[in-house]
Amino acid sequence: LALKERLQLVFEATNEVIRPSLFGVAIITVVYLPIFALTGVEGKMFHPMAATVVMALLAAMVLSLTVVPAAVAVFMGGKISEKESPVISGAKSLYRPALRVAMRFRWLVLGGATTLVAVCLWLATTLGSEFIPQLDEGDIALHALRIPGTGLEQSIEMQSQLEERLKAFGEVDKVFAKIGTPEVATDPMPPSVADNFVILKPRSQWPNPDKTKDELVAEMAAAVEMLPGNKYEFTQPIEMRFNELISGVRADLGIKVFGDDLDQLLASANDVLEVVESMEGAADARVEQVTGLPMLSVHPKRMALSRYGLTVDDLQDLVAAGVGGENAGLIYEGDRRFQLVVRLPEDIRRDVDSLADLPVPLPDGGYVPLSEVAELELAPAPNQISRENGKRRVVVTANVRDRDLGGFVEEAQARIADDVDLPAGYWLDYGGTFEQLQSASQRLAIVVPVTLAIILALLVMAFGSLKDALIIFTGVPLALTGGVLSLWLRDMPLSISAGVGFIALSGVAVLNGLVMIAFIRDLWHEQGDLMKAIVEGALIRLRPVLMTALVASLGFVPMALNTGTGAEVQRPLATVVIGGIISSTLLTLFVLPVLYALLHGRSASNSTPTGDINHDTDS
Repeated sequence: LALKERLQLVFEATNEVIRPSLFGVAIITVVYLPIFALTGVEGKMFHPMAATVVMALLAAMVLSLTVVPAAVAVFMGGKISEKESPVISGAKSLYRPALRVAMRFRWLVLGGATTLVAVCLWLATTLGSEFIPQLDEGDIALHALRIPGTGLEQSIEMQSQLEERLKAFGEVDKVFAKIGTPEVATDPMPPSVADNFVILKPRSQWPNPDKTKDELVAEMAAAVEMLPGNKYEFTQPIEMRFNELISGVRADLGIKVFGDDLDQLLASANDVLEVVESMEGAADARVEQVTGLPMLSVHPKRMALSRYGLTVDDLQDLVAAGVGGENAGLIYEGDRRFQLVVRLPEDIRRDVDSLADLPVPLPDGGYVPLSEVAELELAPAPNQISRENGKRRVVVTANVRDRDLGGFVEEAQARIADDVDLPAGYWLDYGGTFEQLQSASQRLAIVVPVTLAIILALLVMAFGSLKDALIIFTGVPLALTGGVLSLWLRDMPLSISAGVGFIALSGVAVLNGLVMIAFIRDLWHEQGDLMKAIVEGALIRLRPVLMTALVASLGFVPMALNTGTGAEVQRPLATVVIGGIISSTLLTLFVLPVLYALLHGRSASNSTPTGDINHDTDS
């Protein structure tokens, strides 16, 4: 062809595909709107992916309507011949008889597809749910909690024993810890609490490289439980901070008991703890340390004080100076000043009997032992009183292992409601990553239906027919069946990652249906024979449908099979997309032609739903 003829041909061809291309890009772009509605952690994770896809689509659209037509007109000047590859020929030879059977047993195919959707909807309710799959960070964080009031020296000694026990494992490279509050009190902890960070060796250097990390954690837990005076929470360094920033607790789940009376709060929290500990999958369950801090209580003997001419203030000043210390002056070192505090030695301050012998000066110049004018005892006192939104609260924390978080919380809510009787004015609140899962799910429950309605409106605009738009729209639930089945086969719960995969999948499913139905409509309009148009259209569109499926699914295979760092988040998304594309492709090739024949059969002028389906035109 001459250049002028090629330009004219390219112009006509480009003009022909502009409308469906624009609608296709618009549909895929709209599909990703729910991802932009995500906020918080999930938004930070998936906004870049959605933005990248949308920008790539827009750029590809511009290039396909400008650079590609120009390149075709300029560089494709020789003889152009189109021939079918052996792969496509083989696929058509398999597809043709299968389509013939599907068209003959239309109601059976439709019933089977409906049953599959119903089964997968039920199956989705059994998968469980979690916010984001747990990442394997490669290291272990161990939160050690000792008896309240444990001094720093004793805590360091107990910490040394703990580290020696951990270093005995061949998988451990090194252990370091942080005890108490740092200089900048952004993470306040008493000396009785320590954060341990267990750095593991590369798996190739483990004595048994096939051992899982969960098995190693279980062995460590059994080993350190033998050390007296400690309670432990096993987690991971980033995960621990992640949970703490989200809900203020370091565990996967925090059940907060709110109320006024501290004793009642603690009693109710212990009732909740009993329920949680009895549940399958609960690990490291405990009530936060609320009581147990030893406190020196001094009870004045008022009759004795009166007899000796003393007052309660005199007694209070003496005990405060001996135990707490009293300023005696300032020490200067250059420009720096330090207060000089005088108090009793620590061995006396710790010993109640020694304090009882403390001499109390009398007004007449004599002395009397402290035990003569007061009773001293070490009594347990509140270790901490936590508040949230102005109300006292006690938290029951637990990690969840070998079970999905959503299912665990649902069971916990049901059992606690049945077994724990809270007094009036006391209530529970569930925190942790479960809060983020609920928040994201509620937001998607609003945005996703709106998005699907927009897609349906675009399809109606593209075809001018609600019936055809609904036929294409059936590809969405049919595609979701493959995603649910693939999650079930790989034993993965529903998560935000899987939800993003379902969102992306719905766009591919609609696009496949758009490609096939648009071509069938054009053939029917040209030929006037519905059944012939359906068969020819389905066979001619087999190649682009398969290409779309292969390109989209093969691109996700590395993500689905990846075992590196961060793969846990990628795998559910890739699994859903691959499984959904497979089911969407199969159902697009069989269910959509059947639906089109059933819904348009009565309006066909030159054919009926039982028309000839043996005719085939290869292209």
